[in-house]
Formats: sequence, C-alpha cells, structure tokens
Amino acid sequence: MSWAVTLDDVGRRYRAGGTWVLRGVDLEVRAGTLLRVEGGNGTGKSTLLRLLAGIEAPSAGRVRGLPGVRGYVPERFPAALPLTAAAYVTHLGRVRGLRGRAAAREGTRWLERLGADRYAGTRMRELSKGSSQKVAVAQALVGRPPLLVLDEAWTGLDQPARAVLDEVVRERVAEGGAVVFVDHDPARLAADADAVVRVAADGRVERDQGVPRARAGAPPRSPAPHFRIEAWGTPGAGAPAGLPSGARCRVAPGGALSLTVPAAASDAALRTLLAAHPGWHVRSVRQEDAAREEEHAVCETDSVREENSGWGEAGRG
Repeated sequence: MSWAVTLDDVGRRYRAGGTWVLRGVDLEVRAGTLLRVEGGNGTGKSTLLRLLAGIEAPSAGRVRGLPGVRGYVPERFPAALPLTAAAYVTHLGRVRGLRGRAAAREGTRWLERLGADRYAGTRMRELSKGSSQKVAVAQALVGRPPLLVLDEAWTGLDQPARAVLDEVVRERVAEGGAVVFVDHDPARLAADADAVVRVAADGRVERDQGVPRARAGAPPRSPAPHFRIEAWGTPGAGAPAGLPSGARCRVAPGGALSLTVPAAASDAALRTLLAAHPGWHVRSVRQEDAAREEEHAVCETDSVREENSGWGEAGRG
C-alpha cells in the first residue's frame, strides 16, 4: 500500500512569541524509504522527529498522512516505570491493536531478538541504561508500525543489539515501511538511506544534495530480493509463530514448508525455524524471483490469525 507523510510549511515553537525551533519545513516521507536527519545540537532534530511521530502538533502549517500506528523511540526514554519489561511491551502491543496473548507473544519475540528476554520480568526502573534502551526499541517494534521514528535509538545498545536494529530497519524498508532516524554515528545505515535532511541553526530543513532525493514522483525502487526456504516439520503443524514481518509461506499436509521472506529478514526466519518447538529441518535456501513470491500465501500462524485479520501479510502496516 502506498502512503506518505507530508509536512506543509510546518513551524514549531513552544510558547507564543517564542523562538521558532522549526520554520517553513516542507518534507515528504514515503512508504518504502529510509530518511536520515542530521544537524547540530539543539537545532530541532528531535522536534522534527516528534512531529513525524505524531507526539507533538505543529505551531504552524500542517502534518498530513500520518499512519494510525507509529513506532517511536525517544531520545530520552522514560524508563522509571513500575511495569516489568514484558508488561510494558505487551501494553504497547495492545495499544496498537493486538489482542492480549498475541501482544505478549510479539513483545517477547522482540525482547528475545534484541537480547533482553532475560529481563522480561524485571521492573523497568530496575534496569540498566543499556537494558532499558533495548526495551525502548522493542516497544517501538511491537504491532508492526508502518512508520518507525528513531531518535538516537542505537545509543546505549550493545553491539549485537545495534546490529539487530540495523537489520530490522532494512527489513521494514524492504517490506514497504518508512523509517526516519537520527544517530550520532555518520556511518549508521549510510549506504541504505534514500535521503538525508539537515536541520539548520535557523530551524529550516535542507535536503542534502549529495544523496538521492526520496522518491517523490520517481519510479518505485526495484522489488527487494527474496529468499525461499524449504523445510520439513511435524505433519499437520502450521508455520511456526514468530516468523519475521513480510513472511509468506505454503505448508503441505505432510509437513513440508516453503517459505519466502525479504532477503533482509532471511537470517531471522532461519533462527525462528531452528529455535521452534517442534523443530524444523531446513533443507535448502535460495534466492527467489520477486514475481514468484506471489505463489505463496500469508503465513497462517496462531499469532497472525489472532492479532488482526486486517494486516494482510505478516509485517505490513
């Protein structure tokens, strides 16, 4: 589904007659794009991200096209909460439309993927900064939001979790989602960004002419490569729960599974198959033509059926 978030002549200040933090911002963020935001300290980068996440409203101009479900990691995560990590991410899943058990399962899956599952029963206020940051990222991913807004989300994560977040961002963009991010590391996803915008000291937003413009009116990007995974499992079993977003599959009565996933999600799919109980035996992995991906249907796992029949395919917002 094609969609775009548009900022029309947007300005933001925090009191009447005060200094404009942002002014005259015209920006479009389309589905299937990765946008990096840069600028000096105090220039309004976080304010721009809060506008895109729908956390704040503009003081001038308007924001159009915000999807109903957004994932947001703030620069300063309010970690001093009485909830446990698992309860918090489950709560966010329910807020985003998942039913109770499905919200809990998906929340647990993201905690596991980020290496925070050991802290699932720990209250948020008792977590270290690094562990609470993993929970901050996990809560933003629950519910498969089509728009992800990440404000220094990598800060405080250990290297394995940073690599997972890089992988997740690529997955979301390949699946047709949009990701807007700020990070202090200039190399972060530098080769993947569709565009870079810079917030100047006067609050205006300028596009970096050294990076291709986000695809406003341009032909759509070539279909992302997919991989087909063939596996054997218990006869009569459905596809395992916890497959990555965008997975499509065909399960034969004899226990044969044929699964197609975006290339960026292939490692996660293999990890899910190998860790599932009952287990799956992976027979082959090969690159698949994008056109043939349509031969497969949405994966009918328990969690996909329970969550929301309106998702279309696993992972589409």
